[in-house]
Amino acid sequence: MRRLSHDAGEIDVDTLIFELSLGARAPADRPYTLVNFVSSADGRATLEGVSGGLGDDGDRQIFRALRRAVDAVLAGTGTLAGENYGRLIKDPAARRAREQRGLAPEPIATTVTRSGRLPTQIPLFAEPEARIVAFSGGPVALGDARARVDVVTMAPEQLTFAAALRTLRERHGVRLLLCEGGPSVFAALLRERLVDEMFLTLAPKLALGDGLRVTEGPPLPAPASLRLQWALERDSSLFLRYQVVI
Repeated sequence: MRRLSHDAGEIDVDTLIFELSLGARAPADRPYTLVNFVSSADGRATLEGVSGGLGDDGDRQIFRALRRAVDAVLAGTGTLAGENYGRLIKDPAARRAREQRGLAPEPIATTVTRSGRLPTQIPLFAEPEARIVAFSGGPVALGDARARVDVVTMAPEQLTFAAALRTLRERHGVRLLLCEGGPSVFAALLRERLVDEMFLTLAPKLALGDGLRVTEGPPLPAPASLRLQWALERDSSLFLRYQVVI
């Protein structure tokens, strides 16, 4: 056992994450895949159905820095609706910074729906400059969505996250993918052995109750292992980065 050294120096999280160049680690058949979650100290991933009540300014810094570094953001339809997703990069200066780094102004938003239902009422679908790739097991009604939506329809038995990620890599050039939830999507990615790294904010809060955890669903045949890559601290919150080994 060893004590982690305490360095009081300030860190620029945007630069720290971008300079990892994680997209260069992408295999040929899928993106390098990150997940980002926040959890209370007693294991709750949401308060009153959303994650925002657990995070603080440090968590939001990590959240924004990851979005600014990736090619695409994956979220389940329930997370899109529950968190009322809007434009992924709202700050014009951040969009310009992405372009200067050779990236598109903002990431592709992507989701998987087996039923064909999409939360087209959320602000994301009303944003003309948003680009969305939706993988569906059935017909999709887009209504009056103003975003550019690419629907990839697959037979239900072929609609896996592995197939979706392969398409993102091959057709859309996605090398670095960020999953923002929800817990069932994270669990499905783990079962298909598609997660490379986990960013976890451990909030200094005790929430109690029966809310969601960061993963939900049947157990894995054997637990996935996590190897700590770094631990950051701000106002008693811990920001942990793990390599996922399945």
